[in-house]
Amino acid sequence: MPVHPTAIVDARARIAETAEIGPYCMVGSEVEIGAGTRLMAHIYLEGPTRIGTENIFFPYSTVGVASQDLKYHGERARTLIGDRNKIREFVTIHRGTEGGGLETSIGDDNLLMAYTHVAHDVHIGSHVVLAHAATLGGHVLVGDWAVVGASTGVHQFCRVGRHAIIGGYSVVTQDVLPFSNTVSEREIKVFGANGIGLERRGFPRDTIEKLQTALRLLTRASLNTSQAVERIRAEIPECAEVEELLEFIGASERGVIK
Repeated sequence: MPVHPTAIVDARARIAETAEIGPYCMVGSEVEIGAGTRLMAHIYLEGPTRIGTENIFFPYSTVGVASQDLKYHGERARTLIGDRNKIREFVTIHRGTEGGGLETSIGDDNLLMAYTHVAHDVHIGSHVVLAHAATLGGHVLVGDWAVVGASTGVHQFCRVGRHAIIGGYSVVTQDVLPFSNTVSEREIKVFGANGIGLERRGFPRDTIEKLQTALRLLTRASLNTSQAVERIRAEIPECAEVEELLEFIGASERGVIK
């Protein structure tokens, strides 16, 4: 495999022959790197960490390092990263802790822009975009196709639903509804469905309209959440995405942003 002479790679690391290790990278003994993955330069990897195929790590990112959680006392935990992810400059990804299942995971085809932070026990799906300096606290769950705007902070234990988009500079302290467009101005609010994103991903117009109606009932009808859910079930014809929205609300422990 191409390994720059300035890189330090532990002999026990498991690295595919077609992976590439650039200048001044450091790869620990319990790191596994799949085929076609490229570490450009100045990447620091600790294990246990498993990285899939065809990922690219831009300079100065750190992956698999110990949690900043004060309750972390060196227990063995791991970091899992899938395929075809783009990890940009100065991204930090921390391994899991005993209190969160001992695992941090990132799926496939994600873009983590510069200065993004992924804390311990975070689980990110696939096709997610984390814009510059997005910060995910510990135990955050991010569903497939979600977009988290620049300089947005997501509080620990919050969930971001599938296909949601969060505007930049938002402060997220409760769960973000799937399919929603959620933005922080003077306070963080839902501004309807993520219509443009859903159209781009091939959702039918009828489905988007049903989601818009459901979100209007949740956020604009002067109803509490239970009343809104009853109205949605009564008034909106059967729709798998609306049912997912309602299941997401029912499973929320922190409450949802409306």
